[in-house]
Amino acid sequence: MSKRTKGLLAAGLAIFVALVVWTVMTIPEVPADKTKVEAPKTMSYEGNTLSEEKDGRKLWELTAERIDVDVETQDVKLVNITGHFYAEDGRTVEVKAAEGTFDNATKDVAVKGGVDIHTSDGASLKGQELRWQAKEAMLAAIGDAVAEKDDMKISGDRIESTDGFNKIKVIGKAHLVKGGENK
Repeated sequence: MSKRTKGLLAAGLAIFVALVVWTVMTIPEVPADKTKVEAPKTMSYEGNTLSEEKDGRKLWELTAERIDVDVETQDVKLVNITGHFYAEDGRTVEVKAAEGTFDNATKDVAVKGGVDIHTSDGASLKGQELRWQAKEAMLAAIGDAVAEKDDMKISGDRIESTDGFNKIKVIGKAHLVKGGENK
């Protein structure tokens, strides 16, 4: 083989290798399928109870017909709830609602749908939604909230308490009826 043939062969081989490298380097990546959305991974339980304790004292417990737990966040959705909140003075608050959520990061609880609340000392509270804000230790009835005890009826957009409803704060359209008037 002559030098010229060897040179042409080497040049041809170099061009072929360069062409293969160029082809491989310029192939576009296949775009990710944006329509494919991974559904949240959940575990479901029938008839189970959630609760929170602090310093050995139970703060609340919620029993639900069905509980769905997000595996990644540990957030919880509840259906047909009966719950109890426990005050330091021994009183209890019983809660019934159609549905609710528990945020694992904040430890907050929200229930809604036919919220009906009764305390062991005879008070009642109704609203569209009930929220327990763990950081503030605040229980609040939100949306057309009505609290009744003895001969007193209080209503407003929001009724909240941080001491088991011994003292309450009414926010928005506050109205008080005392002595059995307009009951």
